[in-house]
Amino acid sequence: MSDWFRRTGELARDGWEVVVDDSLPGWAHTGLRIGGAGEHELPAGPLERMILPLEGDVTVVHDDGETVLHGRDSVFDGPADAMYLGVGRSAMLRVEGRVAVAEAPVTAADGDPLPIQVIRADEVPVEARGGGAASRTVRNFGLPGALHAQKLLVCEVVTPAGNWSGVPPHKHDKAIADAETRLEEIYWFDLAVARGLEGAAAGATVDPVGVFAAYDSPAGAIDVVELVRPGDVALVPHGYHGPAGAMPGYDLYYLNVMAGPDAGRAWRITDDPAHAWIRTTWTGTPS
Repeated sequence: MSDWFRRTGELARDGWEVVVDDSLPGWAHTGLRIGGAGEHELPAGPLERMILPLEGDVTVVHDDGETVLHGRDSVFDGPADAMYLGVGRSAMLRVEGRVAVAEAPVTAADGDPLPIQVIRADEVPVEARGGGAASRTVRNFGLPGALHAQKLLVCEVVTPAGNWSGVPPHKHDKAIADAETRLEEIYWFDLAVARGLEGAAAGATVDPVGVFAAYDSPAGAIDVVELVRPGDVALVPHGYHGPAGAMPGYDLYYLNVMAGPDAGRAWRITDDPAHAWIRTTWTGTPS
């Protein structure tokens, strides 16, 4: 098992189901917490955060009062509300189902702390990306255009059963002006029986499964080829990553958290030259 791929439970700590932070060797620019039902404290610190209900509602108690974030039955049921907390803010979360907290360390060089922002579900930009068997849906609630942040880039991706995501495989591990930015990336996965197939699966023993891969780039070696199941986490410090595949019969979800050391906040990527041609086959479809 690669250090860059962790099974459900391996990153549990301090009452959280998942904790990714700079205590992991080789990790510095992004963080993620996944918490179940109950109360979870977020202490003040040099971090900006994004709070996202995965299942059920979340009440955020903060310096300015309380904010209720309305969730959904599952991550496959469309967007949820989300909330941004700037550097130096603390909060307590009252979670009805499950919550994700994306984090990124911020320093004085990154500018002044930003105010609280709430993005309601009906305000989330949703796009169709790719084409054909590489079609997927992206909810861009935490990307530029929807969220004003200092370092954080956050989104959700849903890949229908039998389709591929992260195509073409790409990287963001070298600073190239106007072409590529250095970004760590976290994937938190969930899977479920595909919509419309619940009847066929009724009474069966099911094991929702997909695949994920990451491999070497000039910036460094990485070798991840794994079956993914609900709650697994992939960490991409460098290297080409993708594809992620949804086995026929199971829809695939992942939450992406990105941030890096470069000035500004942008998601710029370079495709693996061996596979970049695939984009040309998606006529009339966003890439």
